Amino acid sequence: MIMDPASRLRLPPLRLFAVFESVVRHGSLRAAAAEMNVSQPAISQAVKALEDHVGARLLDRATRPASLTAEGQVVHRAVADGLGHIARALEQVRAMQRLNSGNVTIACSAGTATYWLMPCLAGFYAAHEDISVNVMTTAQGAPALEPGIDLALRYGLGQWSDGRVTRLFGESVVPVCHPDLAARMLHQGLRLDQVPHLHVIAGDDSWLGWEGYCRAIGMPAPKSAGRSFTNYVLASQAAMAGQGVMLGWESNVHELVAQGRLVTLPFPRIQPEEAFYLVSPPGPQMRPSVQILSDWLCSQAAILTV
Repeated sequence: MIMDPASRLRLPPLRLFAVFESVVRHGSLRAAAAEMNVSQPAISQAVKALEDHVGARLLDRATRPASLTAEGQVVHRAVADGLGHIARALEQVRAMQRLNSGNVTIACSAGTATYWLMPCLAGFYAAHEDISVNVMTTAQGAPALEPGIDLALRYGLGQWSDGRVTRLFGESVVPVCHPDLAARMLHQGLRLDQVPHLHVIAGDDSWLGWEGYCRAIGMPAPKSAGRSFTNYVLASQAAMAGQGVMLGWESNVHELVAQGRLVTLPFPRIQPEEAFYLVSPPGPQMRPSVQILSDWLCSQAAILTV
């Protein structure tokens, strides 16, 4: 529906509608004033100005809190619908801007970001200076493909239905610790169950923990509770500080081992059935910048499998 110029002139200032909507949503002039960063009398005057323009009371001030009159309900429905349309239009415009920009947003766990993705991005930026990559991290688990996220790095079986799934690389897991702790275990003849274990609380059954590792190699599970962390980065820092033994995931610890900051212990290396995957939202075609980053990550993952 196209509004004619005459009817448009009969509208009050649009800020009055925003004030009215805020008052109704909060049920309080004071809360609306705080949200809009103005004084409470200014809010009251704005509501009165809207009522004068409409020619009817919109709020029944005899109730506590003030309630909508019948006329107020009509106006509020229209205002809520109108502001909703505006909000959706603005989100659509932002989405259009993202489509036309060189920005790419990728989500992954904190450990994957720290030990695999960020080193990959160093080379990516050298080759693609015009593309900016925003990294969103989760403590653990498979990050969701929420609006605004172009790609997600996930660990699992790859059986997700919310996007296009591309396998990147498999994993192998082996106990690792600080070189000094490894030397002490060898010198004192300490068994694996006699040193502190570092646990990552993944909140996801697909991540192999100490209990699953010990069961896989036919060894009793650790007797002590050990020390627990909410993400892999914290556990890695604890391991590098000599606080205990943790399960080292190849994609995360290979550089730390190469640098001598951690060492692998002489225990079996387990290769889980799960792997790392790159997931992108479903659709006919990726944006050029997203496709470029996707191709780059696939090429870097191929290096791990050679």
